[in-house]
Amino acid sequence: MGRPKILVVEDNAADIELLRFALDRQGDYELQVLEDGEEALRFIAEHRAGIHAPDPCVILLDVHLPKYDGLEILDALKEAPALNHIQVVVLSSASPPEAQAEIQSKGALYRTKPVTLKHFLELGAEIFALCKDPVLA
Repeated sequence: MGRPKILVVEDNAADIELLRFALDRQGDYELQVLEDGEEALRFIAEHRAGIHAPDPCVILLDVHLPKYDGLEILDALKEAPALNHIQVVVLSSASPPEAQAEIQSKGALYRTKPVTLKHFLELGAEIFALCKDPVLA
């Protein structure tokens, strides 16, 4: 399979570093970080134009982002033929059940944002497992 490429759309620097720490425990990977919704929409537009390759094996998407929220990004990802096959994991520290159901209805996995190192490590393991065996809705 080679080195998995993981895309993270997250504006919290501490969460990004904890995620890197967790992923480092899983193996070799390539991590691309986008820090706001505008960067994510630009990535999607560039991907449609064939600028980005290879595809990430998984996209981790925060719900609460500057400029555009995660649900808007999720919609754009699912409407992009070049990207809609990629497993998206939406992370949120607090989302009502209706939002969770909406996320899942769009084919993404919903996960509560980790708050402990143990939970970040578990998320890192899950991400690597998704890269090997995607769970597409």
